[in-house]
Amino acid sequence: MSLITPVLMAGGSGTRLWPASRKAFPKQFAPLIGPESLFQASARRLSGPGYGAPVVMTNADFRFIVAEQLDQIGIAPAAIVIEPAGRNTAPAILAAALRVAADDPQALLLVAPSDHVIPDSAGFDRAVQAGAVAARAGRIVTFGITPTRPETGYGYLQVDGTGDGPLPLKRFVEKPDAARATEMLAEGGYLWNAGIFLFAAQTMIDAFAAHAADYVEPVQAAVDGAMTDLGFLRLARGPWQGLRDESIDYAVLEKATNLSVVAFSGHWSDLGGWDAVWREMQDGAPADRGAVTDGHATAIDCDNVLLRSDSADMQVVGIGLTDMMVVATSDAVLVAPMDRAQDVKQAVSSLKAQGRKQAELFPRDHRPWGWFETLAIDDRFQVKRIVVKPGAALSLQSHVHRSEHWIVVSGTAKVTVDNAVTLVTENQSIYVPLGAVHRMENPGKVPMVLIEVQTGVYLGEDDIIRYEDVYARQTGD
Repeated sequence: MSLITPVLMAGGSGTRLWPASRKAFPKQFAPLIGPESLFQASARRLSGPGYGAPVVMTNADFRFIVAEQLDQIGIAPAAIVIEPAGRNTAPAILAAALRVAADDPQALLLVAPSDHVIPDSAGFDRAVQAGAVAARAGRIVTFGITPTRPETGYGYLQVDGTGDGPLPLKRFVEKPDAARATEMLAEGGYLWNAGIFLFAAQTMIDAFAAHAADYVEPVQAAVDGAMTDLGFLRLARGPWQGLRDESIDYAVLEKATNLSVVAFSGHWSDLGGWDAVWREMQDGAPADRGAVTDGHATAIDCDNVLLRSDSADMQVVGIGLTDMMVVATSDAVLVAPMDRAQDVKQAVSSLKAQGRKQAELFPRDHRPWGWFETLAIDDRFQVKRIVVKPGAALSLQSHVHRSEHWIVVSGTAKVTVDNAVTLVTENQSIYVPLGAVHRMENPGKVPMVLIEVQTGVYLGEDDIIRYEDVYARQTGD
């Protein structure tokens, strides 16, 4: 019997967990619950006996993060597929099905978001195996979570009957208001829609042909025209650009008649808001009076609060708070009642409209060679801390508007400035004049840390002319 191919969806932005999750580094890659990221936990859960190597659907911004995080947990992907533009889940799932079907049209795919929490991996695997029989028989299987509260943040699945095996799906139900959610919980027969799907590759292709035929030709062209890029698979941009932006639910599943549902009664969360993080942290370690804090936060006489800081330099203290969440990073603080957790995305929209960089960007910018963060910035100067991974190298580049001064804090830097190559070690520095063609490399076996001082009339990240890049980054990457 063939293995099930996990398809991990890893391209979302996670705006409801702002400010810890932003477009530049969304929640699936952050260790919000435990030491591993949600993406790593998802990849681990869908590995082992019965599962093949995963296919990851993501975008160009996240491809190196995906590769690095999989490598950290020892999982080799079958493919990391780069979508040319975000077009929601429908075309991404079709692209995965078409790619797998080229080798085996009857192969099973398990499509799952990469930001869910499912502690009972064994129980979830049993649910998957229960659905596999129906999937091999030509059904599209979706997974529903037995509800534990009248949740308004999830869509629902109304099923016909009860039991552990696949059940007929009556209908999809949109996110209800509180009153209707309470009624559905009392009535029974409703499950939370987990957005996890199991199907044979050809079954999904046929469903698109029947219900969303306009996707098939351009997505097939994008797959056929895909190019390998440093081990990643870039779908062809041209056919992809004109695709409709639509979820798999609206495009196909709500029209299909061959749907079954497997109920899963184990613990599950999509971490769709800070209230969900609060619940998860309570489950892991019961909190005093419902006050959940991290190592950089203190609660005094508080009830049912989440106090969190991602920076040791930003200590959060709450006194006498009830039903509140306070989340701080080095450049932003969120304060809101717990029952407004679903409205956090409004803050992102408001900041974006104001042109605030905190809407989407972090002070720490992750790159394939490591990361950098801005320590100070003002008119005509900027100070950064730069960390370069062992064996990594920045692109060979020059700047039109700024010069740079590099001071090595730890490790050794191999620095190219025009035709001169110099090894710069701890407590040494080097100057890069405006317009000089230069490159920084880490030839050592430990991370190299340096302080960069930029001076000039313009200090934007787009003031870069690249001549060579070992990561083959394209314009806009």
